[in-house]
Amino acid sequence: MPVSPIQLQIFLDIATEAALAAGTILQQHWGNLESVEEKGRPGDLVTVADREAETAVLQVLQRHVPGHNILTEESGQKGNLESEFLWAIDPLDGTTNYAHSYPVSAVSIGLMLDGVPIVGAIFDPFRQELFRAAQGQGATCNRRPIHVSKTTELSKSLLVTGFAYDRRQTTDTNYAEFCYLTHLTHGVRRSGSAALDLAYVACGRFDGYWERGLSPWDITAGAILLQEAGGKVTAYDQSPFQIDSGRILATNGSIHAHLSQALQDVPSLETWVDSTKFVRLP
Repeated sequence: MPVSPIQLQIFLDIATEAALAAGTILQQHWGNLESVEEKGRPGDLVTVADREAETAVLQVLQRHVPGHNILTEESGQKGNLESEFLWAIDPLDGTTNYAHSYPVSAVSIGLMLDGVPIVGAIFDPFRQELFRAAQGQGATCNRRPIHVSKTTELSKSLLVTGFAYDRRQTTDTNYAEFCYLTHLTHGVRRSGSAALDLAYVACGRFDGYWERGLSPWDITAGAILLQEAGGKVTAYDQSPFQIDSGRILATNGSIHAHLSQALQDVPSLETWVDSTKFVRLP
């Protein structure tokens, strides 16, 4: 079902209202957390700020779009499961940062239609930056248009990534990729917030981003934001992006093929830790 530009704008305004409401909660709890809990996996944290911010988001959505489907990090799926619209909500992306009073976190509100991101709002309450985008309507930061960088060479790029919560239980990590690409580029950063990573690629602060172990609420808003800012989002091998795959390759477009190839060229992690088989980097 096609969505009109007017309807998209309405959805974007709803996402914005929800993001700002959650951001207010995060500001109220900043530096005042009485307890921090683990949700099962080591390092996967949740706080009262997460839960209250999510409640604030749900109240906005239930008021405006009660017939839609909703997927949240803390509460799971709810609403109309038959709806073609699915809101993917992360009320506090970067909980570990937040719990340690490291001010790199954001609220991420994304809307998908039949599995395709069409609306996104990401709010950073610490820098008071509101990133917004709707399909076919461009992307903005604090209502001003944004665009991806013009970097064309991987060797001159600045990248960002993250490490999944299951990194202690699996060898399927991007540790080797992080080291390899650090040698090939101006550097690789790790912020701890997938939503902000995508927003920063969208506004040209980073040139590319890749990560695995992600959930739809981590990347729905950021994916449409980046695409509307002129960037490109795919799987690692440049095949079509699948929101449920848990993996994303997102760039300014110009370095996309180069970064994709570099990810395929990375020596295995076992090679890196075994000095007798170390592969010298170009």
